[in-house]
Amino acid sequence: MKSRTIAFCGVLTALALILSYVESLFPLPVGIPGIKLGLANLVVFLLLYIAGPWHAFAVSLARILIAGFAFGGMYSLLYSLSGGLLSFLGMVLLKRSGRFAPVTVSICGAVLHNIGQLVMAGLVLENTGVAVYLPPLLAAGVICGFVIGLLGELLRARVARAFRSPNASSEENH
Repeated sequence: MKSRTIAFCGVLTALALILSYVESLFPLPVGIPGIKLGLANLVVFLLLYIAGPWHAFAVSLARILIAGFAFGGMYSLLYSLSGGLLSFLGMVLLKRSGRFAPVTVSICGAVLHNIGQLVMAGLVLENTGVAVYLPPLLAAGVICGFVIGLLGELLRARVARAFRSPNASSEENH
């Protein structure tokens, strides 16, 4: 991997961490645990479409591990890993099929993230009663995934130029 690509992925990992932290400061007032907009997933979504699955996976995993150790505990790390890995796998499979719009891929990722976390919560708590949260988490996943997908589509061309061109900012000025 070129050093420029590694540096770019490092910057995007830092951005995902910042977005994750900022989002934790302002929880959505919905009364359902685990509902977040998923701003950090915007970075993963963009990388999936711009740089490919391996770069997106590396940034996603790095963000989950660093955030888990820095801002959370073992359980938050387990929840994030289960949701993040299931989400990532679903998004990669849908994107590779070529049959789904990017916004649909994002929605699927958000829904699978919530499902992965809910399954992990059931396993950790040894309680299937957490399934009561499934309907609101699915609805939130659709809404938040739609928003992140739209933002991703709006930002994709600009971020792609920055990723591919060493002089993206000077090229835009000419």
